[in-house]
Amino acid sequence: MLLFIKRLFAWWDGATLGTLFTIFKHGVKVGEDDFGNVYYEEKKPGIYNQKRRWVIYKGYADASRVPTEWHGWLHHTFENPPTISPLARKDWEKDHQPNLTGTIYAWHPQGSLAKGGHRPHATGDYEAWTPASAQDGANS
Repeated sequence: MLLFIKRLFAWWDGATLGTLFTIFKHGVKVGEDDFGNVYYEEKKPGIYNQKRRWVIYKGYADASRVPTEWHGWLHHTFENPPTISPLARKDWEKDHQPNLTGTIYAWHPQGSLAKGGHRPHATGDYEAWTPASAQDGANS
């Protein structure tokens, strides 16, 4: 019962029942990426003679978790999915990584509030600014 309710309302974690029904009725599975996301395409072309394409995220729905080759296919940049025509990779290209900003895995510099807010003391090359009105009051 809990899974049913989650599927009704939790669009950010997997797919809703409406999306699953639409894909079941009109879609065909095309492939899956290394992150576990599953990709679908409409069986028959719709408006503008183009087939709609979907991704069902494994876990939290975050577009930055879609690798380059699948992103291009989803947006009709590539006609064939990477399962049929893999995207050629250069030697210098790194593996795709999702954007971790806003997650618990995001990088935080030393001294940030997310790391406890402690930073090293100034080394002596820093002089604090004091407003002119405070300086005038001190000189009186």
